Amino acid sequence: MSAPGPIFRPFEKLVKITLKGTEYQVPEANTLLRAFQYLAPETVPYGRFCWNEECQYCRVSYDTGEGTSARVGLSCKIMVQPGIRVLELAAELRYCLRGLPEK
Repeated sequence: MSAPGPIFRPFEKLVKITLKGTEYQVPEANTLLRAFQYLAPETVPYGRFCWNEECQYCRVSYDTGEGTSARVGLSCKIMVQPGIRVLELAAELRYCLRGLPEK
């Protein structure tokens, strides 16, 4: 019988991201969906996410900083980068992150 692995990939520091206008600190070297789980550990694990690109419930609109163009992608595949700005969230993510403080 094997033990489950850690939830987050190894990281040495937290980096700043912006989620709908509010800055948060999340673990580097992890996917954006894991960063959301870090911010909302009581709700994100219970979301209807497949964590492997099948369900599309973790879709986000984001850019990589001031002056960059917006992109659409799946937060289970996007790696956290310092300065990434999440502009829009799919309904399931909005529901799971509803308790986060906003600007």
